[in-house]
Amino acid sequence: MLVNFKEMLSQAKENHYAVPHFNINNLEWTKYILEVCQEMNIPVILGVSEGALKYMGGPHTVTGMVNGLIEDKQITIPVCLHIDHGQSFDTCKKAIDAGFSSVMIDASKHELEENIRITKEVVDYAHERGVTVEAEVGHIGGTEDNVSSSIYNARLEECVELYEKTGIDAIAPALGSVHGFYKGEPNLDFDTMKKINDALPIPLVLHGGSGIPDDKIQKAIESGISKINVNTELQYSFSTAVRKFLQEDEKAYDPRKVIGSGEQAMKETIKKKIELFQTK
Repeated sequence: MLVNFKEMLSQAKENHYAVPHFNINNLEWTKYILEVCQEMNIPVILGVSEGALKYMGGPHTVTGMVNGLIEDKQITIPVCLHIDHGQSFDTCKKAIDAGFSSVMIDASKHELEENIRITKEVVDYAHERGVTVEAEVGHIGGTEDNVSSSIYNARLEECVELYEKTGIDAIAPALGSVHGFYKGEPNLDFDTMKKINDALPIPLVLHGGSGIPDDKIQKAIESGISKINVNTELQYSFSTAVRKFLQEDEKAYDPRKVIGSGEQAMKETIKKKIELFQTK
């Protein structure tokens, strides 16, 4: 049974560790993530971008797939199914109606007042149905699902105002992270991160968790981050292993063997992230 992220992230915030948010793109990825997290006995958030949602067939297809895997694989850990960077109320509503247990409404491209209005609409609809809501302040740099953004760091007062006027359950303040791999050294604003964490009772989320050095991940957790999103590193480890397999066996054509060739590399990346996040 799917759960929202409220309890798992509250415990992470209280005990100073981070819950992994791993993006899923197909059945195999979902199965690999669930198997590793079950083996390590830790909660997990399965993130689905709008692009991945469309690729996999739509929200009902995704919830059916995830619920089916939980039942067939006898998954007993807490699993949250979460829309990642939902761009509109309509996207979030469709996901909630299809059985997603959590959504992120990303209205950060708008001015704060409009961000608050859109976010509050999502919160009202979601909370009536037991669904948690994450929102964003500032602009996280880089590119995800062909949507690019420049970096604009969040300010403490903006985060406080968004929380107080909407009642969101988690906040993703843009503080120097980017989607995709970094060009140069990541420059995270840990001071503001800590101030936001101290000022708000809700968990903080770090997007763009791929490619950040381990010591900075650990410092981010110490500064209050309770959820870390990872996608690009999974894509890279998976695709590298598949490419190697195809180069070594040019006659391979069975899609199960082709896709399956990326399993172990991806699982190793998942395990390393969980250990780094000190997830409990």
